[in-house]
Amino acid sequence: MVDLRFSDAELAARRDQITTFIAEQAAAAGADGAVLGLSGGIDSTLVAHLAVEALGEDGLHGLVMPGVVSDDENMSDAERVALDLGIEYDVIEIEPIVDAFVAAYPESAGDETAVGNARARTRAVLNYLVSNHENRLVLGTGNRSEALVGYYTKYGDGAVDCHPIGNLYKQQVRQLARAVGVPDDLVEKTPTAGLWSEQTDEDELGIPYDTLDPILAVHVDGGVPASATARLVDADVETIEYVRELYEQSAHKRAMPPSPDPVE
Repeated sequence: MVDLRFSDAELAARRDQITTFIAEQAAAAGADGAVLGLSGGIDSTLVAHLAVEALGEDGLHGLVMPGVVSDDENMSDAERVALDLGIEYDVIEIEPIVDAFVAAYPESAGDETAVGNARARTRAVLNYLVSNHENRLVLGTGNRSEALVGYYTKYGDGAVDCHPIGNLYKQQVRQLARAVGVPDDLVEKTPTAGLWSEQTDEDELGIPYDTLDPILAVHVDGGVPASATARLVDADVETIEYVRELYEQSAHKRAMPPSPDPVE
């Protein structure tokens, strides 16, 4: 099997790289700090820890934005992270806003995907409302695994100023989180985007992260053919091809919106 874990030296280097990146992004933008949506999940928790290292407690403003389908435990964990780090945070209920969108276009009611994505985009609008008001950057929480398969909402959780952990596969996110002191219960909790009731990342993706990560590293990023990748990561070729399809179909999410070529 392919081992994506960092050595101790690599782990320290990545930690330093990311905190430096956050500080440089804020400085380059002339920002007074950063805003971060806190979900109680491992990705936002890790970014919060690293942002406080980079910018200090006063440099990070957390937003906890529960919806009607949000798990109470996740929201409690989000507030717990803010309190543990000593950062300013606000709790903003998003469902009244989402309800207003659905009321404006009633045909969307009952469409789990459309309304779920509206929740993600509502959170993005609130992030930017606060960031504009306070002259802060919006920090993203997307990791490399999610980016490569398009597992995020376009102009939702993908609408940010930078992705500090965007070069880490999910397994590496967990490893770095442990290294910076994130409690084990948060490191090991089941990942969920929280867009609808009882939703989990791995159920929606159709593949566990521990299988997905090495396929992405070897086949998509590494360019190793599917048949060879299957042997290296101990998966069948059909699974490799499924991941490849996710990567190719989500290409539009990783690029600026297209326009026609200039007329010569």
